[in-house]
Amino acid sequence: MITFREHILPLKNSLYRLALRITGSHEDAEDIVQETMLRLWRGQSKWEQVKSIQAMALTICRNIALDTIGSAKARATHVDTTHVAADHDTAATPEQNAIAADQISQVRHIINTLPEKQRTALQLRDFEQMSYRDIADAMQISIEQVKVNIFRARQTIKQQLIHRDNYGL
Repeated sequence: MITFREHILPLKNSLYRLALRITGSHEDAEDIVQETMLRLWRGQSKWEQVKSIQAMALTICRNIALDTIGSAKARATHVDTTHVAADHDTAATPEQNAIAADQISQVRHIINTLPEKQRTALQLRDFEQMSYRDIADAMQISIEQVKVNIFRARQTIKQQLIHRDNYGL
């Protein structure tokens, strides 16, 4: 039996990260998570009928986030990098730490400019560690489309980093 406390409430951090990735706003992400939780609570009668409550929650969250920003193509999103814990070697020099922080910043910038489907698929796979099936269910696309979106996102990141290394910013 699915319970709100044991199965849905633990999803709030994943929902928040997804909403933040899409909207780029902490305030909007908090509102979206709250609205997602309310919709899930109101839809209790459907909980036992779904294959994955996590996929259902992420789908609701994603749809609300997309509604919040209007059109994902109309606005590029940005993630606040102040809360990111970078794993720096304690023996690294300040110069090495600055270079590593700059590289992380560049990757984040590239990710923020990806199309919404690629960005979301990459987020759910690489940051939330979800299976392709769960991502497909959450995004309401096929597993093949999930794989293509993740592949294209990674290729774009790789190509832009190579371009930046070869030609500078």
